[in-house]
Amino acid sequence: MTATKHEKVQVQHLQRNAYLYIRQSTLRQVFENTESTIRQYDLRQRAVALGWPVERIMVIDSDLGQSAAAAVDRQGFQKLVTEVSLGKAGIVLGLEVSRLARNSTDWHRLLEICGLTDTLILDEDGICALRKLKMKEWNATPSGYTD
Repeated sequence: MTATKHEKVQVQHLQRNAYLYIRQSTLRQVFENTESTIRQYDLRQRAVALGWPVERIMVIDSDLGQSAAAAVDRQGFQKLVTEVSLGKAGIVLGLEVSRLARNSTDWHRLLEICGLTDTLILDEDGICALRKLKMKEWNATPSGYTD
C-alpha cells in the first residue's frame, strides 16, 4: 500500500478517530529496540496520508513494556476495544496488528467488534475492511488479510 488515499477509506471512517496502538512486550524491548517504537509512532503519518487530521489520531501507548498475553492487565488495549465498541474508531493502526493480542480470544473479539462497527485495520501489510470479510477468510490468508 502506498502512503496515499485508499479506496477502503470512506467518508464514514474519516468522520471518526484513528487509533494508533503502540506496544512492546517488555521494558527491555522498549529500551533496546527503539527502532520498533519509532516505526510504530511513524504510523501516524500513514493515517495523515489517508486523510485523518493529526488532532484526530489518538495514540495509545500506555501498554509499552507489557505482555500481550491477556488484555485484563493492559489498560491501553482495553481502552482501544472500548473506543472501537462505542463506534468512535474509523481505523485501528498497529505495526503488526496480529500482535495486538497474543491471546486469540482477545484478538478475535477485537476483530469482531471492528467488523460490527465498520472499523478499518491497518498495519504494514495493508488495510483491511472487516465488515466485508468473513472470519474464515481472514484466517485463510498468511498475514491475516490482503490489501
